[in-house]
Amino acid sequence: MSNLRIGHGYDVHRLVRGRALILGGASIPFELGLDGHSDADVLLHAIMDAMLGAASMGDIGVLFPDNDPEYEGASSLELTRRVCALVGEKGFTVVNVDSTILAQRPKLSPYRAVMRDNIAGVLNIDPSCVSVKATTEEGLGFTGKGAGIAAHAVVLLEKAK
Repeated sequence: MSNLRIGHGYDVHRLVRGRALILGGASIPFELGLDGHSDADVLLHAIMDAMLGAASMGDIGVLFPDNDPEYEGASSLELTRRVCALVGEKGFTVVNVDSTILAQRPKLSPYRAVMRDNIAGVLNIDPSCVSVKATTEEGLGFTGKGAGIAAHAVVLLEKAK
């Protein structure tokens, strides 16, 4: 049996006025933010779901339900730290993360290094093991029309022998 496990995560939130835009734990200046119970960081939510999926531990909706007041406005960096600890208790460590943010606006390239460093820090891995990519959808779909932002993530876990 292999000691490597791959997980995929996906998340999406609508853009609204009156909320901060937080992606990968970075505050990004923009007139809109993501709507959600926590800070609505779609990138970290996708990464957490990928980690939990690889470890066969469910998803973030099970661990951090959106009807629990404890998680209202919660930092997704802190939630990711908790997921990393839970996955670690099962004997897994994160090997690498590959992620893609789908957003028509704002341009995210100036913030990718900060997001990568935030993610690596909370997962206790080298930043060279984290990839954060961003793409537009050429005006197509809800992300292309600027109604929301989505993220995909793939995580490789390794279980100690």
